[in-house]
Amino acid sequence: MHPTRRRFLIRASAGSAALFAGLHGARQFSAAQAASVTLTARGPQPVPILLTVNGKSHALSLEPRVTLLDALRERLELTGTKKGCDQGTCGACTVLLDGKRVNACLTLAIMAQGRNITTIEGLAKGEEFHPMQAAFIEHDGFQCGYCTPGQIVSAVGLMNEKRPTDDVAVREWMSGNICRCGAYPNIVAAVQAVAGACA
Repeated sequence: MHPTRRRFLIRASAGSAALFAGLHGARQFSAAQAASVTLTARGPQPVPILLTVNGKSHALSLEPRVTLLDALRERLELTGTKKGCDQGTCGACTVLLDGKRVNACLTLAIMAQGRNITTIEGLAKGEEFHPMQAAFIEHDGFQCGYCTPGQIVSAVGLMNEKRPTDDVAVREWMSGNICRCGAYPNIVAAVQAVAGACA
């Protein structure tokens, strides 16, 4: 007997019906089984962590998987450090660890113990802006401002690392910080102004 379109459709429909019946039965079984199971907490339990942020010590209880970014924003309420891509590509979450730039979204809080963490809130001295903050204002190195804290902290890190500050070098060493508004020429000018004042 040669297969026909009609026979094919009948067999395919029968197979789909059998599959649906099996899945429906499995779904009912899973629901009944789930009702009798007591769910337990998942994931690692919180551990004591001591973070030194902007010169102050903070004793926290965090799960080992909590990122430094989430610890800063959600536990210490230091919301100047921004959550952008959460993948380490935009630089909005840049902070300094012992003076060097890191993406807080890719750094576990537990890894930052025993190190000096500096956020955008820790750059100014009271009411006095850090020179890089003042330069960003003077050279209009921001538009919407969302990336600005990360840009400023990264620029301070660039200075700490004693990188070259010609146009090409600044653009290269600041390339991990994305400005979607395109204020790059003004950002470069701000960095170079501070570099010139420190020379």
